[in-house]
Amino acid sequence: MGQLLFKLNQVPEDEAQEVRQLLADHDFATYETHAGFWGLGVSAIWLKDRDQLPEAKALMADYQARRLEHQRTLREEREAAGEQPTLWQRAAAAPLRFAALVIAIGVILTLSILPFVALIGQ
Repeated sequence: MGQLLFKLNQVPEDEAQEVRQLLADHDFATYETHAGFWGLGVSAIWLKDRDQLPEAKALMADYQARRLEHQRTLREEREAAGEQPTLWQRAAAAPLRFAALVIAIGVILTLSILPFVALIGQ
């Protein structure tokens, strides 16, 4: 049976492709599973040989550290160039979504706090 190596949920396609290529370049035997139509499964890359797990995890840790540094550098460059959108710019780009999120947060906070307010009133 395989060993879970890398979950693909919420992973950008470029990162998933880089991981696939990295594992192939280092001759790791892998297979992928997908979450399926309803999203109930696990979308991931699995390692076929459990004995290779420590080496594969070390390789993945190194890759992710390099990717993190690269992404930070890109973000800093975008911020310096004024291209990184702020919260208000994102809200202006999708005002209905932003309003819906603010309303949802308000409803959740109200429902969470209401029982405690009722206890204080007694």
